[in-house]
Amino acid sequence: MLGPMKPYDERLTVPRSWWLMAVLGLGLFAVALVPLGAVALLCGLAAGGTLVGVGLSTYGSARIRVVADSLIAGQARIPLSALGEARTLDADEARAWRTHRADARAHMLLRAYIPTAVRVEVKDPDDPTPYLYLSTRRPDRLTAALGAARPDVA
Repeated sequence: MLGPMKPYDERLTVPRSWWLMAVLGLGLFAVALVPLGAVALLCGLAAGGTLVGVGLSTYGSARIRVVADSLIAGQARIPLSALGEARTLDADEARAWRTHRADARAHMLLRAYIPTAVRVEVKDPDDPTPYLYLSTRRPDRLTAALGAARPDVA
């Protein structure tokens, strides 16, 4: 017998390489500011570093959570009763569903730096959204969490 369901919670943070590129970009920015003097250099680095840090943190702050009665994906909150089957997508399937198989009406929480995803059918007849496409680093765990939260869905 399984114990109580552990809630699923994943933050879709940007890769470390993006932070490294940001630091290197700030280094190039600093070189461009050197002729303007020390004050301009420090102010420019402080402002540029803040903007880059806020931008990367904001883009990487999207979360996917399965709570008691809802799936929260980014800013969308969907009752589990409105959802159908959840399907794990490997890298090739995920690429297909975010390109040539994509439906313009689908809700996509897409992060291109995450190769795998989960596709969740929407069964609410009043909702024009056919499915949710959720980029996730742990598609099997998300699918299992949705299945555990909705035992009536295979």
